[in-house]
Amino acid sequence: MPAVTVENPLTLPRVTAAADAVARPVLAVSTAPGGFEGEGFPVRRAFAGINYQHLDPFIMMDQMGEVEYAPGEPKGTPWHPHRGFETVTYLIDGTFIHQDSNGGGGTIRNGDTQWMTAGSGLLHIEAPPESLVTSGGLFHGLQLWVNLPAADKMMDPRYQDIRGGQVQLLTSHDGGALLRVIAGSLDGHEGPGITHTPITMIHATLRPGAEVTLPWREDFNGLAYVLAGRGSVGTDRRPVHTGQTAVFGAGSSLTVRADESQDSNTPDLEVVLLGGRPIREPMAHYGPFVMNSHAELKQAFEDFQAGRLGTVPADAA
Repeated sequence: MPAVTVENPLTLPRVTAAADAVARPVLAVSTAPGGFEGEGFPVRRAFAGINYQHLDPFIMMDQMGEVEYAPGEPKGTPWHPHRGFETVTYLIDGTFIHQDSNGGGGTIRNGDTQWMTAGSGLLHIEAPPESLVTSGGLFHGLQLWVNLPAADKMMDPRYQDIRGGQVQLLTSHDGGALLRVIAGSLDGHEGPGITHTPITMIHATLRPGAEVTLPWREDFNGLAYVLAGRGSVGTDRRPVHTGQTAVFGAGSSLTVRADESQDSNTPDLEVVLLGGRPIREPMAHYGPFVMNSHAELKQAFEDFQAGRLGTVPADAA
């Protein structure tokens, strides 16, 4: 980790918050519980226990792995439905194959992202390739669910295939942090992901002792999830470590710092920074569906059972 990097970050555009930016305070730090997803791959539930008012428009995020599979162990998910939101699968290490009933799909590996807008509904599957199942190997990534406003929940499904080489690479004022802008913008620099709900998604790598203070849209919320390593968040240096999520309050900048000393197997602090404009609509979430009311959830289940969310393609993997 990570797959997308550069030899000399100082060759990249540099980003730092303005001197008069208002620092966002840290409201809370929570620790993600472990669990299993799909056919049994390990995950950390990054947002478990966090009040939705701090997450909106984000619904959930799972850190998949990091796990070193033995031959025959790699697992994925079977065919399943979605409606009413977008799934973002960011693969840091390993390979995943995606296929959906709308004709979307592809293979992602080592820094690639799949962005699937479920909208009115579809079926999809995510699985490791047969070669990885046979050989085993490293698997590590994230899946983020982003809500859609009521006006877009029944839009036509859409699929985006974002290669690691397409992400916008930036650095901090001293080159101590590498910032990968996957979606949204940071200080005027745009990421490749096209989003219906305005968000920013960044994967930051901070060298030991490095600190970065980034400009952050005041109409967005602010979250930081630690993929690996130890550090601190906020100007008061609230400690965080692997598997923890920090929730930021209002302001126009946020600060993350890496500890001077890291574990031998984690040379840097790896953090995912998320911000989005809250939708502020009622949310009804059950299983694979995210709607605005229980009546709409009931309709989603009925539509799925009646085959109106699509069918498994004849050439399905």
